[in-house]
Amino acid sequence: MSAEYAPSELLICLASRMIENASTAFIGTGIPMLAASLAQRMHAPDLVPVFEFGGWGAQLEKLPLAVGDMRTFNRAVVASGICDIMETCQRGFIDYGFLGGAQIDMYGNLNTTLIGGTHENPKVRLPGSGGGNDVASLCWRVIAIMRHDKERFVPRVDFVTTPGYLDGKGARERAGLPRGTGPYRVVTSLCTMGYDDETSRMKLLALNPGVEVEQVEEATGFELLIADELKRNEQPTSEELRFLREEIDPHGLYR
Repeated sequence: MSAEYAPSELLICLASRMIENASTAFIGTGIPMLAASLAQRMHAPDLVPVFEFGGWGAQLEKLPLAVGDMRTFNRAVVASGICDIMETCQRGFIDYGFLGGAQIDMYGNLNTTLIGGTHENPKVRLPGSGGGNDVASLCWRVIAIMRHDKERFVPRVDFVTTPGYLDGKGARERAGLPRGTGPYRVVTSLCTMGYDDETSRMKLLALNPGVEVEQVEEATGFELLIADELKRNEQPTSEELRFLREEIDPHGLYR
C-alpha cells in the first residue's frame, strides 16, 4: 500500500509504467521528464530519452528544467541539435512521443494554438506547436498527458496543432503521414484511454483509483467508447513516490 499522493504524482507514475526498457522516447518539459526519469530508475534502465534541442540518451540523474537544459545531455550518447532530432523522428527511430495540450478530441487531435475566434483574432492565443506537430506526425506511439475536464476533452479541437487520427480511420494515411504512427494512449487525472481499432475513436481502457465510469463520462465533451474489459489502474507504490519526492523532484518543481 502506498502513501497519500497528489494527482500529478499518479499521472507521472501511469505514464512512466508505459515506457518499455530499451525504447526511445521523445520527452517534453514537465511531467514527461519525471516519467522518463522514474522509468530509468524503476524498470527501464536502458531507456533512451530524446530531447528536442539535441540530447540523446541522457541519464536523468538530476531533473532538467527544460528541453534545452544541460541536464538533457548528462552522460548522453549524442549531443546534436533540433534538426538532427527531427530527422531521427522522420526516419522512424522514435518509439514514444509524450505530448500535452489545451484541447484534445475523440480522434486524438491536439490543440496548443488558440481557443475560440479565428487564427488572426483568437479569444486566447496559446504557445503553438513547437515540436509537437513533428512528434505527433512521426513517432510510432504518441501518449498524451492531460487533466480531464470538458474544456479540454472537446468534440472537435478549435485548431489542429498536432494530428491524431484527424477525422477517423485511415485519415492519417490519406494526409500523407506514415502508416502505423499516431495516438496510442491518453493518460488523465481520471483514467487511461486508448483508441478503437475499427473507428480510431477514443476508448476508455482503465479507471484511476476511486474513479467510476460516470465521472469520466461527465468530464468528457463527447461520447466515449468503453472497453469490454475495463481495468483499474494501480495507485503509486511507496518506491515510486520515494524516487519522485527524494531523488527526482525533491523541490516539487513539476511534481
